[in-house]
This record gives sequence, C-alpha cells and structure tokens, in this order.
Amino acid sequence: MSEQLTTYKKAIYSGTFDPITNGHMDIISRAAKIFDEVIIAVAQSERKSPMFSHEQRVDYVKASTKNIKNVKVIGFDTLLVDLATNLKINTIIRGLRAVSDFEYELQMGYANSSINKDIETLYLMPTLENAFVSSTIVREIIRFNGKFCHLVPEEVLECMQ
Repeated sequence: MSEQLTTYKKAIYSGTFDPITNGHMDIISRAAKIFDEVIIAVAQSERKSPMFSHEQRVDYVKASTKNIKNVKVIGFDTLLVDLATNLKINTIIRGLRAVSDFEYELQMGYANSSINKDIETLYLMPTLENAFVSSTIVREIIRFNGKFCHLVPEEVLECMQ
C-alpha cells in the first residue's frame, strides 16, 4: 500500500518553460485560484537542448509569478511523479492547448498513475487568446529576431535585457 499523501489543496505544474509564456501564466493563474499552493517545477530537460539555461528558466518563472502569493517555483531533474510524491503532492496540473496535446498528456497521466496510484492529473485549457502560444513558437520567433513581446510575461522581457 502506498504512503498516503496530504489532502491539503496543493498541486504541481511542471514544464521546461523555455521560456515561460502567457499560455503558461494563464494555466498558473487559474490553478492558483483552485489550489491553496501551486508548485511550479522547472525541469532541467537537457535532452531537449533548451535555448535558455535551467537557471535562467527558473529565474524567468520566479519573476513572472512573483505577484501570485500561493505560487512557489523550484527546479528539478527527476521523474515528476517522484518529485510530487516527495513533496507530498497528489495533483499534477497539465495544460492542453489542442487535441494534439491530449494524446501525449493522457499517456503521461496514465504512466504517472502506474507509478503512484494516489497521483491525480488535472488538465486545464488556456483561454482562447493563449491557445496557440507555445514555447516552441516563441523560440522560433526569437531565433529570427521577430516580435514576441505579446507572447511572454513582461518580466521575461525584463530578465532578457
């Protein structure tokens, strides 16, 4: 039998956040209204060859969420389900932009549940205005020196200066 996790309304939202976008902020803001505490876990994700260092990405997320009182930001380099279990968190937040996200996220949710049956995955959809925003799109625009300021929190722009 698995160790009982806390019933305190606490959730974890993870990602590479390379960089954090307005779409991520949409999900974070809404999760912060649902849960007493939301841990934003920034994945090391070296296999994805991120554009920004892990330290930069953690800093960008901290700067972007500094005005949301019940949000805490940490970095990690482990299985998300193990991190959640160690932090005694039983709810994982995932964002779904499109049907194409659903299949992957559903598989991950099932995989996490197979490791720890006490883990629940809650899927949130961003608002329509942020449904197309992804870190991949932002990185492409940055690579070509395009305008991306409307896609990321202004704190990210300040950090990039």
